[in-house]
Amino acid sequence: MPTYQYRCTSCGEELEAVQKFTDPALTTCPTCAGDLRKVFSAVGVVFKGSGFYATDSRKAASSSKAASERKSASTAASSSASESSSSSGSSSSSESSKPSSTPSTAA
Repeated sequence: MPTYQYRCTSCGEELEAVQKFTDPALTTCPTCAGDLRKVFSAVGVVFKGSGFYATDSRKAASSSKAASERKSASTAASSSASESSSSSGSSSSSESSKPSSTPSTAA
């Protein structure tokens, strides 16, 4: 059950009450019989990091999908580049599949 804080508008007395959500709010001060108001304060729990919000999983899914699309596009580009180099007169098929760090010279 939640704990609610109240403050009297007449005498300034503060009190806490443990109540159910369905219980009515307290309205009279037990000290001076004045009006009570609920006091709202910051929440004591802070969630840091990723994975706590519904949007975290959506961003991760869309970014991983975009990353896989970029990876497949770069793979397709490199395979088409190797095909064009193999059709230009390379002597060995094993040399065309391996990227060379130095340009090959025709003998």
